[in-house]
Amino acid sequence: MKYAFSFLVVIALIVIAGLGSQIPGMPYLFGVALPYLAMMIFLGGCVYKVVQWAKSPVPFSIQTTCGQGKSLDFIKHDRLEAPHTTAEVVARMFLEIVTFRSLFRNTKSEIHDGPHVTYESSKWLWVFALIFHYSFLVIIVRHMRLFLDPVPFFIDWLEFGDGIFQIGAPNWYITDVGLLLGCMLLFSRRLITRHVRIISLVNDYFPLVLIFAIALTGILMRYFLRTDIDIVNIKQLLVGLVTLSPTIGAEIGAIFYIHLFLVCALLAYFPFSKLVHFAGVFLSPTRNMKNNSRAVRHINPWNPRILPHSYAGYEDEFREFMVDAGIPVEKELSPAKAEEIN
Repeated sequence: MKYAFSFLVVIALIVIAGLGSQIPGMPYLFGVALPYLAMMIFLGGCVYKVVQWAKSPVPFSIQTTCGQGKSLDFIKHDRLEAPHTTAEVVARMFLEIVTFRSLFRNTKSEIHDGPHVTYESSKWLWVFALIFHYSFLVIIVRHMRLFLDPVPFFIDWLEFGDGIFQIGAPNWYITDVGLLLGCMLLFSRRLITRHVRIISLVNDYFPLVLIFAIALTGILMRYFLRTDIDIVNIKQLLVGLVTLSPTIGAEIGAIFYIHLFLVCALLAYFPFSKLVHFAGVFLSPTRNMKNNSRAVRHINPWNPRILPHSYAGYEDEFREFMVDAGIPVEKELSPAKAEEIN
């Protein structure tokens, strides 16, 4: 019932915001105090995580490679799969972050009679991940028009491209459907695929349910409950939040406070969840290290500094014990020491 718990928590958040925002004086809590608190937790938590990751020593050369490393000149080097220079690492990281390149190689395994294990390509997870992440990114950028005055031109272009099909009135955005579809498909994968379901935890289901609820409440506001909200007062409130001078005018509508409260919950939860991988991917040693262990010695920062100790120095330190144990030495003991041992 791990996924059921996630639904119950999100429903509880919706009820709290829907009822609480209707109590006199409480709109300021849901519209001003909680957004500021959530943003402070989000920024502080993400900065703390990144600093801790950056301070963590990397004891070994542990880059993940699946191609030929740089070796002899006549052996072809796979520059992206086994990067040897900083430029090659940057290219690999860029493709990983922008196109989820490693996920493109996703495979699935099945057991057949025999038993025989088969492996085959499975690109659907890569496609769903792209739809989900890029829809989320475009929606976040589009929402900047509510916080900025005047609105930058590139946001208008992005909004035009997102609604280019001009379906319905107001226009349906492609990314709205994409985000809902991505959430449902990624959630369904954790339920349907047996080995994924076994390893899935509450903190795997909860973010998907929360993001789905955020997208759903946003769609309700834009397409179905437009008469229940005051977009002018919403714009005034959000611009005021950015300029540190928030004001809440007339009645805005409970659906807006529900949507905003869910966003605040996501921001506050973000640094303590797996979602923080958006920052961690840049600091992953399996991705950001060069595959040059054949050319450059990787020093383990955890090891203490060991000074060279020659055999002559070793014998000087332990000569008496070596002679006493009958071990031959290159330099004999002085007569006095030898007589003392004997």
